[in-house]
Amino acid sequence: YWAALMYSHFAAAGLDVRVEGMTSHGRLDMAVVCPGHVHIYEFKVVNGKPEGRAVGQMRERGYADKYRDLGVPIRLIGVEFGGRERNIAAFPVGDA
Repeated sequence: YWAALMYSHFAAAGLDVRVEGMTSHGRLDMAVVCPGHVHIYEFKVVNGKPEGRAVGQMRERGYADKYRDLGVPIRLIGVEFGGRERNIAAFPVGDA
């Protein structure tokens, strides 16, 4: 649900949005490819305290590797939604 909601916002803005991108180590939730940079998103629903695992998962599984040949900066963005609160609980960001 959350990925679809975020996709619709970025797509409505006219951005190049790619969802469920396959890699050899998993499937990334969403990538937004812009001139000069790429943002890769991983969405998590957490119950209780935010865990902050999304950026680590993207690094461990090499989600940025398929975009490295573009030669632009790649940003890894984790979005953790609180299951009970239905709000953003954490928003960790890192470079690939």
